[in-house]
Amino acid sequence: MKKQYHVLNGDALFEQFPKSIEGSLIIIRECLVEGNVMGADLKEFFNSRAQFLSEKYSGSLQDYYDKVASEFEKIIAIEEDCDINLWFEDDLFWQVNFWFVVSLLNQGSSNKNVFLVRPMEHSPYGFGGLSASELTSIYEKRIHLNDLQSFEDLWKSFKMNELNQLLAKAKMLSTKFPFILDAAGAHRDRNLSNEINGRPVQALLEIMNELDTEEFGLVFQEFCKRESIYGFGDAQVKTLYDIAINNR
Repeated sequence: MKKQYHVLNGDALFEQFPKSIEGSLIIIRECLVEGNVMGADLKEFFNSRAQFLSEKYSGSLQDYYDKVASEFEKIIAIEEDCDINLWFEDDLFWQVNFWFVVSLLNQGSSNKNVFLVRPMEHSPYGFGGLSASELTSIYEKRIHLNDLQSFEDLWKSFKMNELNQLLAKAKMLSTKFPFILDAAGAHRDRNLSNEINGRPVQALLEIMNELDTEEFGLVFQEFCKRESIYGFGDAQVKTLYDIAINNR
């Protein structure tokens, strides 16, 4: 059997990863769905990401390089003729990270066997709601990705905020990967130019009005139920919540 690499969407999956599945584990800790994603090369990209995240979440620049960039560098260093399993969920938060990871893998040699492992049905809990045996089962049903360029193109369109191109490319993949179109559509809806605020902020305003409350905990829980396609954590939703409060 070929050597296995598993690229995991976060530390939570790392903690619950079945010991029966062999391979080296790489953990993605980014949130590329927000902030500056520009950069002429990977070094510049890491610099801009470290700056953005350290300012927004009060971490240090070195933390980013030690805990985030170092994992991406492990991906770049993966040798040829092995299996690379990408464990990503369907929501926009993790899809954007997924597209970026594929863009890294699509550099250099084409001799890569890349597979997608995903929950069979999207839920607010994603991998977190699955047992060890269920995780093993979806791994055994992994999907071979034979056209990495198409996924890299999604990342490029996202990076340049080319919404029409992103949707067009997602539609081309929708027969086999319909969840990508859902994520791309959700991204478009958060950037609607004919509204003061995009879909997430509008959803928060509707929730506050319907529940007649501005209590963040209650609003956050309901947002996660209604708009699970975004996959936002409390930090991302709090930013949007503050915008909604100011526009209520």
